[in-house]
Amino acid sequence: MSALTFKRGQNMPARHLIWLCLVAGLHPVFTEAVAAASPEEASRLGTELTPLGAERAGNADGSIPPWDPAMTPIPEDYEPGSNNYINPFPNEKPLCTIDAGNWQDHAQQLTEGSKAMLEKLGHDGFMLRVYPSKRSHSAPDWFYANTLKNAVNAKLVAGGQKIENSLPGTPFPIPQSALEVLWNHMIRYAEPSTQDYDVYYVNSNGKPILSTTATSALVYPMYETPDEPVGDKAWLKLRINYKAPARRAGEILLVHEPGADYSAGQGRRAWQYLTGQRRVRLAPAVAFDTPNPAVAGTSTYDDAFIFNGSPERFDWKLLGKREMIVPYSNYDFIFKHEVENMLGERFLKPEFVRWEKHRVWVIEATLKPGQRHLYGKRRLYIDEDSWSAVAGETYDARGNLWRVQFNYSARLYDGHASAGANGVYDLLQDIYNLNGKPKPGKYRHGFDSSGQYFTPKGMARAGVR
Repeated sequence: MSALTFKRGQNMPARHLIWLCLVAGLHPVFTEAVAAASPEEASRLGTELTPLGAERAGNADGSIPPWDPAMTPIPEDYEPGSNNYINPFPNEKPLCTIDAGNWQDHAQQLTEGSKAMLEKLGHDGFMLRVYPSKRSHSAPDWFYANTLKNAVNAKLVAGGQKIENSLPGTPFPIPQSALEVLWNHMIRYAEPSTQDYDVYYVNSNGKPILSTTATSALVYPMYETPDEPVGDKAWLKLRINYKAPARRAGEILLVHEPGADYSAGQGRRAWQYLTGQRRVRLAPAVAFDTPNPAVAGTSTYDDAFIFNGSPERFDWKLLGKREMIVPYSNYDFIFKHEVENMLGERFLKPEFVRWEKHRVWVIEATLKPGQRHLYGKRRLYIDEDSWSAVAGETYDARGNLWRVQFNYSARLYDGHASAGANGVYDLLQDIYNLNGKPKPGKYRHGFDSSGQYFTPKGMARAGVR
């Protein structure tokens, strides 16, 4: 990139100032709106950049390939509509294995969490089996068109808590701040689904404990009207019907997650149906650092999807884009195996997890003065192609690395979405959990969002009497 020069007395545009700060190794934090991308910058979308803003080209040594939506083939024995997502790469072998003996040779491509786990657990058999990288994430054409418009129109306001002038699409495909990257993750493209799943945590004695059996359904209202501004539409409506353990059987949780606004009393709305009370109640505690009962409190509500919910309690800074080895293309993990068979005494059995090298945006959050949260700092690694967080770390108030997070996902090759599960490793208490992995054959792509299913009234009608 050529040097930027300005005449004496001329104000430097905000986006150029941010660029210069990043080059200098500084990490600006902005509380006011930053100018949208110029038409010249936006013209890179669909040419040197993918329609969602990733670098179209591969990396210098070829270990990250160019973006290609046709890279993931549909297996011949896949039956359309069956939701039986067979591994399209069954014969691939690992390119290398990173373990206790060689992880320092790969340290530049490892997340801080991976390095900590290899250092602590490598001699117990924790390792990363690294496979050829796949870059086939795609979205509908209308999503691409809206993303191009957002690039020049969407702006963050209200201290980064609200997006103005956005259509249903990636709001900031050419991001200039950590909060823009974070918003891309928080309202990433997804498609309706439902699944049956079991949640386990493994305690410090190595014993797996079933903490939840449930059915979940997810729909994305803001993507149902592509031609309308996001406004106050919800990005996500999530309903979970709990079946086990016995003390929670019959409970229902409903969450409406906003698509553009967490400011001034806006934001998440949540309701719970509790069998003991036999009524629906607002659930404002289903947010932030409230321990998540689905995993027996071994992680927080805002640990789901690596991070979710309002960013208001943290100051966010952009650390840049890096080539990192992260979980990716985990078809057998998500769709084939029973979760019980994958649980080792201290970590998921390495032979079930596929790792690949990808470019990720790295952002870091520090707890604001006067705010309360269990975590004093957290770091997120967000995939450049899908804008989905693929890994993360959280730190306690004393600066100790506490929990390591991974998102194990697989792209649905008959659509544009992905299915996934989230694992959290507690390095201080030697506990880990796995949340959201569907039972084999129990993931269903698509769900009807009409009617009252995703309303408090619908919850009340379905409640156990």
